[in-house]
Amino acid sequence: MLRQFASRFKSFRSHRADIRQLEQMNDRELADIGIDRGDIASVVRFGRR
Repeated sequence: MLRQFASRFKSFRSHRADIRQLEQMNDRELADIGIDRGDIASVVRFGRR
């Protein structure tokens, strides 16, 4: 149970770091990689569709 919690917490922190990094990019840079600003969180969590 503790391992599962630690794994989920590590994943959560990794996702938050990725979201912060993408949020620092300007709209043109995001467009170059095919991401809209409003979709950052879902792209990080679920990937592009």
